[in-house]
Amino acid sequence: LEVISKDERKMSVKLKGVPLQYANALRRLCLNGVPVFAIDTVDVIENSSVLPDEGLAHRLGLIPLKTDLSRFNEPSKCECQSETGCSNCKVMLVLDSGDTDVSKSVLTDELTSEDDSVKPTSDKIPIVQLAPGQRVKVECYARLGRGREHAKWNSSNVATLVETEKEDERILTVESTGALNPEQIILAGVDELGKGIEEFKSMIDEINA
Repeated sequence: LEVISKDERKMSVKLKGVPLQYANALRRLCLNGVPVFAIDTVDVIENSSVLPDEGLAHRLGLIPLKTDLSRFNEPSKCECQSETGCSNCKVMLVLDSGDTDVSKSVLTDELTSEDDSVKPTSDKIPIVQLAPGQRVKVECYARLGRGREHAKWNSSNVATLVETEKEDERILTVESTGALNPEQIILAGVDELGKGIEEFKSMIDEINA
């Protein structure tokens, strides 16, 4: 890998001597194969806004959350093996806003997390508009997931693979949602690709045994 350009949200690398099928597999993994946090369950305690409970829950689920892969496990791989999860695989976020004399826009800066490492990537994402006297109070539970399951778990907004003038060179560009930085996404994608190849090899070995 040769880094061509890099900033907080976007990174381009040159892949040399990597077969097309592996390069494209890496691109797909960078898009929807790297786990990130997203809100998966919403308990609505009070919602007097014009937005239905289902619409509010859907909107909360699409808020990108910062992710620390070194601290948390995917629920299927967590030692707790519990449907309710534990502190190693689930994080609670609370939104309690409104009941004022003026109209207001509820933004993600009011969505508080029990773990500071898992929080919205921006404080300025609109959630719902409240009229005077209206209120929303919800408890949300976020977990790690992958974009193959639902787009809210996509780690990248865009992942492209472009051919160069040389036959064995391609440029991979990854634009992050903000949950992870682009370097983390690419490195995690490489790791996931390696695991997938090893698993496939083991399956072939079992068949031939």
